[in-house]
Amino acid sequence: MPLHYIYHSCFVYSEADLLIVYDYWRDPDGLLPKFLEEAEREEKEVYFIVSHYHEDHFNPDIVRWCEERKNEHWHLLPSYDTVRRRRIDKSLPLAVLRFGETVQTPHFTLQAYRSTDVGVSTVVTLHDGATLYHAGDCNNWYFPLPSDGEDMSSHVKVTPDQMEKLFLSILRDLCKDHPSIDHAMFPVDPRLGQEMLRGPLQFIKTINVRHFHPMHYCTPTL
Repeated sequence: MPLHYIYHSCFVYSEADLLIVYDYWRDPDGLLPKFLEEAEREEKEVYFIVSHYHEDHFNPDIVRWCEERKNEHWHLLPSYDTVRRRRIDKSLPLAVLRFGETVQTPHFTLQAYRSTDVGVSTVVTLHDGATLYHAGDCNNWYFPLPSDGEDMSSHVKVTPDQMEKLFLSILRDLCKDHPSIDHAMFPVDPRLGQEMLRGPLQFIKTINVRHFHPMHYCTPTL
């Protein structure tokens, strides 16, 4: 399979002349350097896609790497909030991702969609028609009332019902363009407790997903 899991919400898609790195943050098993070294050796086009600015979805190393290889084979595709909050020089990105917009590259078409959190979710359509969906932090963050411990619902500025309506609205927009998706990278977050599978199940019931790749499963210490 050309899609490889790195850590948390980071995946790498690799094929003959292309490498896509999603939401790189940490790499405890040292997997990413092998892909990047191979990409340099084989002169692949490398694209770093960043869904949003949160610390667990962004590593500033990717900015440095792209600056060092500016106008070569490495490209940065950050969301609008990442550029602003991480103070990225606006001349560096190949494009800045905003929901509702489409980015065309020589290797794929990228469509940016809304998120239930900050930033965007994305669909990449490759030349062979295969589709890759990365949710970023788009999920139904339907936090249950706590029986003990931290009330995680305080991190969400809307009610659970409002969150669900927003999430289902985003799903409808996505389904209009992509009723089927080959690879879906989607949060399965244990902080949601008994509602952990609510969003993922709504997603796969709405969209015909060939391969579902859970992410965000390990709750990190930031």
